[in-house]
Amino acid sequence: MMRSEKILEGLHNQYYRATYKSMGFSTDDLKRPIIGIANAWSECVPGHFNLRQVAQRVKDGIYRAGGTPVEFGVIGGCDGFAQGHDGMHYILPSRELIANSVESMAQINLFDGLVLLGSCDKIVPGMLMAAARLDIPCILLPGGPMEGGIVFDGRKSDQTSSTEAYGMLSANRITEKEYRTLENLSCPTCGSCSYLGTANTMCALSEALGMTLPDGGIIPAYSAARLSIAEATGIKIMELVEKGITARQVITNESIRNAIKICLAMSGSTNAVMHLTAIAREAELDIDVLTEFDELSRHTPQLAKINPASEYNMIDFYQAGGVSKLLEEMSSIIYTNAMTVTAHTVAENTESHVYQYPKNNNIIKTMDEPFGYEGGVAVLRGNLAPDTGITKPGAFDKSLQHFEGEAICFDSEEAAEEAILAGKVRDGHVVVIRYEGPKGGPGMREMFKAMKYLYGRGLAKTTALITDGRFSGTNNGCFVGHISPEAAEGGPIAIVKNGDRIEIDVENRSLNLLVNDEEITKRLAEWKRPEPKFKKGWLGLYCKIAGSGAQGAVVQYDKLKNL
Repeated sequence: MMRSEKILEGLHNQYYRATYKSMGFSTDDLKRPIIGIANAWSECVPGHFNLRQVAQRVKDGIYRAGGTPVEFGVIGGCDGFAQGHDGMHYILPSRELIANSVESMAQINLFDGLVLLGSCDKIVPGMLMAAARLDIPCILLPGGPMEGGIVFDGRKSDQTSSTEAYGMLSANRITEKEYRTLENLSCPTCGSCSYLGTANTMCALSEALGMTLPDGGIIPAYSAARLSIAEATGIKIMELVEKGITARQVITNESIRNAIKICLAMSGSTNAVMHLTAIAREAELDIDVLTEFDELSRHTPQLAKINPASEYNMIDFYQAGGVSKLLEEMSSIIYTNAMTVTAHTVAENTESHVYQYPKNNNIIKTMDEPFGYEGGVAVLRGNLAPDTGITKPGAFDKSLQHFEGEAICFDSEEAAEEAILAGKVRDGHVVVIRYEGPKGGPGMREMFKAMKYLYGRGLAKTTALITDGRFSGTNNGCFVGHISPEAAEGGPIAIVKNGDRIEIDVENRSLNLLVNDEEITKRLAEWKRPEPKFKKGWLGLYCKIAGSGAQGAVVQYDKLKNL
């Protein structure tokens, strides 16, 4: 029995049929499986701007395959628009709202299956969390990446080039004319950002999880192939409904490990750690994602380099074979029998995959000759990060994998940015930005601008930055984020003082404050918890019930009983 039959079959259910018919649905429409289309289209997010057209082709596919599509809207914020102001506090918490809204609509309407349309940083993981929670047939389809812009600083430009350029302008390294040129030429098309940030990382990992059709995560936003795979997605969701293949048959311990390995192999965003943690939690899996990242990073080779790790962007990666090529190349170390939304296994998908473009060994290497023999994401621990700190060595120079320097401390992102632009940060500094964790931020803001300003001022290779906040997937330079416990919870990062020595050792997976234990104990005893920055509304609630970065920053509803 289909879920929708509970409200659409039988004489007693006339009310529901009449309500659908008020919107033009026919009697025949209501005898078919009802497929929800969760569409995060808006004019607020370039990665979602083409989803109107994508949604229509999904509908076409559903109709062709004998279903009835019912579209509804989902919120989605752009991390880029939220940078540098209070809006960034809302970005990570919006993931929970997205998951809750998709769950709500699916249960209110008893959809038989779902197609999830979203491309950007928190929308993709939020939708996958909802799919895992609902455990009905689901497919996620992103809108695809944008084309890169005019060449700037050795690579095709993008939105982040403007922030780097502003740092360069403040240091008199470029002219104002050069700076202004980027405004019109860095983003020539809509789509998710052209680099391997969190958005494209999660789109690629949705493929690796098996929740997106092959190539569906990274086909360019403006291409005919994007529309073609949209229709194929509509057809395929009907097959999943017919066969009863649900999200939890796809999202398993094995597919999560596949996604982790692909993330490591392509040096994906550090934010993937918390998002995969959250997805696994919603699927009620027993896998410890953080431990898996730590262990697998030590022997998963880095096979792909994409901006910010190289000059090549996401479309270059797609044309080089993309996620399908990585899965094929890594067949000896991944779970090839894992089920996917094609209704076939990973092995069956890779065996039948047709590559449209010639291979490019400058972008994707082989297992025999990788870029490196360890993964591009690493988990660090030590007296500054008792639970965890996350870094991305695949995106920065190997010479920076051991860095010791002098702390310069800031209690907010804004204070750090002001100091960097004013020239107060110098060679050898370890910039410490705290009280930006899930609770302290609240919302675990990205230290995007701070890192880009360091780069723009020529300090990317001579300084480091650590934080209990997050980083954008596009950041490069020596950085450690997601430090847990966070400052607002009394984590050791709260008691670092200007002038303290800090050691970052990626090879040995350690992050330590070079201060004796007695002094650390004394400082922690003297520390006082600050007042929350938000006391009302959604953020006022979130900062009370959010879990740590090590726990995926998920909302922990059991904490409500203590309020």
